[in-house]
Amino acid sequence: MNYKRIFRNQQLRFMILRLLQFVPDRFMLSMQYYIKMGCWLDFNKPKRFTEKLQLYKMKYRDERLCRCVDKYEVRKYVESKGLSDILNICYGVYDRAEDIELNGLPNQFVAKTTNGGGGQNVIIVRDKNHLDEKDFKQKLNVWLKGRLDACGREWAYSGIEYPKIVIEELLVDERNEDGSIEDYKFFCFNGKVCCIQEDTGRYGLHKRNLYTKKWELLDVICTYPSVSVSPKPINFEEMIQIAEILGKDFPFVRVDLYNIHGKIYFGELTFYPGSGYEGYKPDSFDFELGKYFTEY
Repeated sequence: MNYKRIFRNQQLRFMILRLLQFVPDRFMLSMQYYIKMGCWLDFNKPKRFTEKLQLYKMKYRDERLCRCVDKYEVRKYVESKGLSDILNICYGVYDRAEDIELNGLPNQFVAKTTNGGGGQNVIIVRDKNHLDEKDFKQKLNVWLKGRLDACGREWAYSGIEYPKIVIEELLVDERNEDGSIEDYKFFCFNGKVCCIQEDTGRYGLHKRNLYTKKWELLDVICTYPSVSVSPKPINFEEMIQIAEILGKDFPFVRVDLYNIHGKIYFGELTFYPGSGYEGYKPDSFDFELGKYFTEY
């Protein structure tokens, strides 16, 4: 069942899930897992990666997760690891959209709220002269009121009590016709990279490849079609090192990085990829990945 086809409006879906906050996590996660994955969640002897992510949401409590899912506070965490050079330019941080002075911003930028996840709550502005300022600010203010922890039972987001708006530089790769940049996602278990997910064509025909740590293409499909092997990014070994530095404090985290002409940029730290509801083909890969997830 694809519940998004039934409730197409995201805000409506979020409202319904918030109304169900009184339902215990164990029951809610079990039902959501069955609806989205087509099988029951095994709480006692989980073997799948996607199963263990549900228990990670329900049981693992480390205040650093709350800091790292916040799109602004995570910058301080990256700095604390001696990696400030990979941070994107931040033009401003705001408590409310009304405080944003568009005249003081460059023509292109990215606006997002610090409580967003899964690629949500992001506005890409390519030409502010064609921006509907009223709609732009209204969206941001609505997003500030959102609570992802209530929707996906993703505990880490419960620590963002006062979300903010962040305006950052828009990264562009002129080698791609749509200006998109390749997104490299490093799956780290206890500070060791297990595999890498590469997302391309984010603004058009979204493709996704999975690789080993040696950049060997895996015969695995996750949500989006796979394509032929891409060239290994410049400074790939340095990207591995960065991912393992940022991931060593956690049983599991996906470290998202960008690489433009060899210049590495930090994306985000993701503790619950796809909220644990992204399946794999073949299904056996879910079990293989689950073997690395030993603490939750």
